Amino acid sequence: MAEATAASSLSDSTRPRLMQRQRDAAVEQQALAAGLSPLQARIMAGRVSAPQNSLDALIAPGLRHLIDPACLKDGQRAAERIARAVSEGEQIGILTDYDVDGITSHVVILRTLVELFGVPRRRITSLIGHRINDGYGISQPLVERTLACSPRPSLVISADCGSSDEARIARLKAGGVDVVVTDHHAVPVEGPPPSAYAVVNPSRLDCDYPDRTIAGCMVSWLIMALTRTLLIDTGVLPAQTPKLSAWLSYVALGTVADCVSLGDSAINRAVVSYGLQIINRMQEPCWQVMAERLGDDSLPFTAETLGFQMGPRINARSRLDDPYAALHFMLASDTATSRRYLDLLEQDNQSRKAIEADMVEQAKRLAAPQLQREAPVLTLFVEDGHAGVQGIVASRLVQAFGRPCVVLTPGSTAGQLAASARSIEGVHLRDALERVNSLQPDALVRFGGHAGAAGFTLVASTLSDFTAALEQAVGEQLNGRALFPIIHTDGELEAGQLDLALLDEIERLGPYGREFEAPLFEGQFVVKQARLVGSDGTHLMMELDTGQGRSVRAIWFRATAAGQSAPLAAGMVMRCAFRPARNRFRGRESLQLMIEFAQALH
Repeated sequence: MAEATAASSLSDSTRPRLMQRQRDAAVEQQALAAGLSPLQARIMAGRVSAPQNSLDALIAPGLRHLIDPACLKDGQRAAERIARAVSEGEQIGILTDYDVDGITSHVVILRTLVELFGVPRRRITSLIGHRINDGYGISQPLVERTLACSPRPSLVISADCGSSDEARIARLKAGGVDVVVTDHHAVPVEGPPPSAYAVVNPSRLDCDYPDRTIAGCMVSWLIMALTRTLLIDTGVLPAQTPKLSAWLSYVALGTVADCVSLGDSAINRAVVSYGLQIINRMQEPCWQVMAERLGDDSLPFTAETLGFQMGPRINARSRLDDPYAALHFMLASDTATSRRYLDLLEQDNQSRKAIEADMVEQAKRLAAPQLQREAPVLTLFVEDGHAGVQGIVASRLVQAFGRPCVVLTPGSTAGQLAASARSIEGVHLRDALERVNSLQPDALVRFGGHAGAAGFTLVASTLSDFTAALEQAVGEQLNGRALFPIIHTDGELEAGQLDLALLDEIERLGPYGREFEAPLFEGQFVVKQARLVGSDGTHLMMELDTGQGRSVRAIWFRATAAGQSAPLAAGMVMRCAFRPARNRFRGRESLQLMIEFAQALH
């Protein structure tokens, strides 16, 4: 008998398919030998293959696995220039991106300069671009703003940006400003910007740093740590000057929110794990008021808290408004100030959600004809869309349709479009844009990014030619591979495993994030009870029969559209993908299944 799903109208190419993760047999045996349980070994082997690091470094992350920052190309040169600016009393500019990675980088650099190196706050100029008005990176408006500062910075330290900004860096250099770039984005094929005083980026082909996946905030942290060592060695700072370990709380947030790899990266796993320990001490006002906002049941914070609760709130401000409120929230020295700025972030986050929902619906309608002809990548111009939520909308469509997606909106300059793109495994976006640039050299004004995400500015009149070139570039990478949404699972569990002990077993392998996703299982259950809940009646609360006379509570968020009937009812047999989670209520804990996909079996 055919299966009926909650979205029965979907074509075969857009119908989600459950697929069990492929597991590396050698890793599974190593994990078992290391003392992991069979389930933990299964989870590890589904996420790590031929690891570059020892399995112990991934299972038990710690700061002992950090690599000497002196291994970074230009690292010593960058540290020497920053140390000179500190010791000689120069005006220093901190120029960072507006997202969470950029904001946390800004906090790391600023707090290190002021609190550890003793630089007066008046000698530091914060420079953060406005997403809509200024654009990404070391933009021309930011350059002009920097040159107009009084006093003008003689050194600008960039973070999470700068590797693709040669023209703007040259303009700063001509104005007497040295630029030290710290970044992690892909370096242009022609190489790092030659006008920069130093370019510290593990993505450089000539960089020997062994981990190219670290976030921009981690690059900034490493360079400031190297600068501290240099200032101590030269006698500028006393030997007892504190290390930067406390700032790893910010690095943990930036690392998770920027979706860098938490898979085969001992460094990323170490800083997130250690950073969470610091965060959960709740010593900084920003962590305290966020815990207050989320409620006691949110404690202790996990990587998921950073990625799905803190990250979106901080990002929301820069998507819709200027990002300085996010910076002030992170830097606040008391809870009242931090709470006031969090209120602003919360308001923007609610607005962002409404704008996002509307844009997703528009984009899905625009995607229909491209899906009909099996386009390998969706290129969608939302004429009245908001540039600040392009990336989120693109991500939603990648999840829905299982293919790369580009979302474009009108640019801040007449005749141009601004775009954000998100990809799938096996399609490298920046490489695809490089290929487009060779096929249509007059189309792209500027572009940057990495394998999974990219941003660019497009000449509006070339949209049709760009679309064709991008489809060719992505098609070349896919090489005939069929595309459809895939939900990767870790297989099935026995009924006896569905209890709180399961969560303890899973949590011991954390932190979870990109390329080390939280476990997702599949299973077949009888629906005992089902009812729609939520303010708009779109969430489905269920009680499921797991067999052996046991039942478990489950909830499926956004199971249906507002005003529509429930896709599942009591008595139905369903197959689903789910994440086990803790349900905390009035101090009591119970297991709850978070349903990510379900279909009724008839």
